[in-house]
Amino acid sequence: MTAATTALAAVLASATPVQAHLIGTRLGDFYAGALHPATDINDVVLWLALGMLAGSLGAQRGRWLVILFPLGLGVGFFLAATVGLSVGGAATNAALIGALGLLLAAGLRLSAPLLALAGFALAITRGMANASGTEAVTNVPLFAAGLVCAGYATITLVMALVIAFRQAEAGQATAWRGIALRALGGWIAAIGLMMIGFTLAGPGNV
Repeated sequence: MTAATTALAAVLASATPVQAHLIGTRLGDFYAGALHPATDINDVVLWLALGMLAGSLGAQRGRWLVILFPLGLGVGFFLAATVGLSVGGAATNAALIGALGLLLAAGLRLSAPLLALAGFALAITRGMANASGTEAVTNVPLFAAGLVCAGYATITLVMALVIAFRQAEAGQATAWRGIALRALGGWIAAIGLMMIGFTLAGPGNV
């Protein structure tokens, strides 16, 4: 037996089971809450899509989301953590992704109150979903604070980037940046439709 084979055998023999949610173990519950949305494609796509939609409508219409989106995350999280309330599922999330993508692709000019209401309702559902990331030993307030801060940072930065991207086209002969955003909306809608298809084609629906 060669030295390399012996070393490999020793490494395999000393291997231990992998523990889930190492973010909380290594970095603490605040960062566990802040990073937990990155583990769910529904959060990643929905947060980005909502931020892009709000940014495409301009700062005047989207500014309320800077407050209402993280607030909704906190409300939804504590509703799920304290009452056990849960809303929606895989099909609902896929439908929301498709709807946001279609709104962005169509370039519809939603009013500020309607956008704020939709963003707040969406945030509540995602706050409920992220409550499942807690465990018996989790510091729930710290986890929730991390989640809320992540929501604030994400929605604010995505909106700001989209607004800056759109403003850069001022004075140009073509509005290709607006077209690019609408194309992204089409891709997001396609992702939502594919996710709906996968959900309906699941083992329990065949």
